[in-house]
Amino acid sequence: MKYIGEHLLPGQLGHFLVVLSLVASLVATIAYFKASNATTPQDHDGWKKLARIAFLIDAGSILAVFGLLFFIIANHYHEYFYAWNHSDRSLKPKYLLSSIWEGQEGAFLLWAVWHALIGMVLIRTAKKWEAPVMTVISFAQLCLATMVLGVYVFDVRVGSSPFLLTRHQFQDAPIFAAADYLSQPKIHNGNGLNQLLQNYWMVIHPPVLFLGYASTLVPFAFSIAGLWKKDFGGWTKQALPWSLFSGAIFGLGIMMGGAWAYESLTFGGYWAWDPVENASLVPWLIMIAGIHTQLIYNSTGHSLRATHVFFILSFLLVMYSTYLTRSGDLQDTSVHAFVDSGMNWQLRAWLFTFIVPALALLIVRYKRIPHIAREEEFNSREFWMFIGSLVLFLSAMAIIVPTSFPIINKLFGTSLVIGEDKEFPYNRIQIFVAIVVGVLTAIGQYLKYKNTAKAYFVKKVLWATVISVLVSASISYFGNINYNKYGLGFLAAIHLALFASVYAVIANTAYIFIGLNGKLKAAGASVAHLGFGLMLVGILISSSKKEVVSVNTFNPLNFGPDRPKEGFENLTLFRGVKTDMGKFWATYVKDSVNENGNITYFQVDMERKDGSDKFTLYPDLIKNTKGQEGMSNNPDSRHYWDKDIFSYVNHASSLEEGSDTSQFKNHVIKTGDTVYYSEGFMILDSVTVNPNDEKHKFTSRDTAIMANLTVITKDQQKLKAKPVFYVQNNGAQYIIDTLYSEGLAIGLTRIADDKHLEISVKESSRLTPFLALKVLQFPFINLVWLGVILMIAGFVISIIRRVKLL
Repeated sequence: MKYIGEHLLPGQLGHFLVVLSLVASLVATIAYFKASNATTPQDHDGWKKLARIAFLIDAGSILAVFGLLFFIIANHYHEYFYAWNHSDRSLKPKYLLSSIWEGQEGAFLLWAVWHALIGMVLIRTAKKWEAPVMTVISFAQLCLATMVLGVYVFDVRVGSSPFLLTRHQFQDAPIFAAADYLSQPKIHNGNGLNQLLQNYWMVIHPPVLFLGYASTLVPFAFSIAGLWKKDFGGWTKQALPWSLFSGAIFGLGIMMGGAWAYESLTFGGYWAWDPVENASLVPWLIMIAGIHTQLIYNSTGHSLRATHVFFILSFLLVMYSTYLTRSGDLQDTSVHAFVDSGMNWQLRAWLFTFIVPALALLIVRYKRIPHIAREEEFNSREFWMFIGSLVLFLSAMAIIVPTSFPIINKLFGTSLVIGEDKEFPYNRIQIFVAIVVGVLTAIGQYLKYKNTAKAYFVKKVLWATVISVLVSASISYFGNINYNKYGLGFLAAIHLALFASVYAVIANTAYIFIGLNGKLKAAGASVAHLGFGLMLVGILISSSKKEVVSVNTFNPLNFGPDRPKEGFENLTLFRGVKTDMGKFWATYVKDSVNENGNITYFQVDMERKDGSDKFTLYPDLIKNTKGQEGMSNNPDSRHYWDKDIFSYVNHASSLEEGSDTSQFKNHVIKTGDTVYYSEGFMILDSVTVNPNDEKHKFTSRDTAIMANLTVITKDQQKLKAKPVFYVQNNGAQYIIDTLYSEGLAIGLTRIADDKHLEISVKESSRLTPFLALKVLQFPFINLVWLGVILMIAGFVISIIRRVKLL
């Protein structure tokens, strides 16, 4: 059958270019291998010339494949399954890029693009190391090309092609019996992009993170080249700018993911120890450890073995992380993980193809790696740098082991679990890592290589230490840092970590101006350490002082027996009803739907009770795609220099045409009287003057009255309502209490006489628009982001300096 409207040429060209990339990378791998082992300059140059041509063909092919895939998605050629499955016609242009890396094929293509670009830079800069290093890079490209090949070899599928036609994916679907199937709405419109990826951070976070993944290959390749050619340490200075680049871009990618999680997910923060987050963090920690031992070796000759170990493990753990996130083994424990795509055998083969030869070569050559028998001096910089690197390595192991429980259970039939509190097993260890690393980051640069005079060291660090103690103690005391979720021992550890973080900031700032006389060009390490310390300060304060603003102390909106606590952290707002929210008044003003009908926006006006601030929050709900039902929350935040007010809608009623026409009805009653409504009745139990409890903080100098009502529903449930009337600024003020389950809004509107009060009751339809809003306050969270920026800036300064020194 000849189908109407299909554009087959881009797919055919894409298939050809993938095959060309595979062949070219194979040729480049062989040719570079031959050049590395050549015995004469003529053979070396001949093979290297062929290898360069082949690699450039591979790079050009991969870039063209990526461009073709974007062209297909941007033009909505839904005859291609990848375009149909990962995009739709309603997407904004910027999210069309996100459609590429939503799927596995596009993610592997993005990875290959970065390898191609990195390889082209190495061809120009690696000098004598080009052949052995590019052998490894070319082989990695060969493996990636197989991931997007999409062919069958003896009934075994090798890779998954992004150019597969939709009608080939669903061969038996009746819709493809028609020649004009592309005009049918189901195909024409597209399946859509996951709503969580429809965020600007997801346009830039994955490319940066995958550049981080790709960059770890370079120090790995240099290390393998050194072991292979038995030039064990000659590569370290040449590779230092690359390892610094990897540390910078990888760390930036991870924290961009944190920013995306903060803006798009609802766990209330930027880090949740999610398995996929952990899988990215672990190789970065080991890369940072490797950078420090690399610096030790370049300065003293120590720690070369550790440098090889760390750089090899960093890349291998990137490979392992890729397997974890793409095998489907984490799909039940992580919101980030892919489902099983049927490529697990290939992912395992790819993993072992690198792990076995790399570790075998390291083990065989390990004893031959130069090693200074004399131990480092206790008071030397290299000794404490190595201790810090070792702590980072152990920290990484403490993270990856519990993260791997699903794999361990699968292999050995065990039933290892982290526990109900998924954060504590990590926090209880990493808090001590923060203490050790923070202190070492503070004092490290005041130490000299090989030996440091005790008097010199004490003199240099004394004032920074004293000031840090005073500053951190002031923050702990005046900031009321009393995080007691895990007991007094953990609270003490937080105070120590806060000191260590402040110490890192102050000591490194002092070193820039005192030790380096303000020469920023030489201060890359100090700036990076300062940023790291500032980031830790922000993490500790924002996590310890995170506050739930939307506490509902009366009748919480619960979401099932497994989530009782969350109900107390969600306040039910009826549209148009001003509602008490602790320090704020909150009013659900209106809602609207976008032109495509898949996003519902909510306007919530917030006003501080003291009148010092007014602002509006716009959280929204996005209709789920990919076969999921319901809506997903998309938070909104109000940013201040010293805090963020973070909000998201946990639940909302179905929106109806028209407005709520029900009105408040007034009832004058005394203690013991009953007021009826259509679904039950309420009794005035008592009256409290100037209530002072978790929700209200009136004193004897105020004029406030709270009515204590028991609401008895038709099914004999007993609920509590506590509306408040008070006088402020010579005007009457009302705190209305709402009972979602009964559709009631209850106010205390006036004091009729010495025995009677006027109660106003609004009984809304169950379809009256309402929402359950959760609002959090994160103090000083901007220190986290400022710290990240400074840390990356320090890396950039160091890279520029090291490149100039080559």
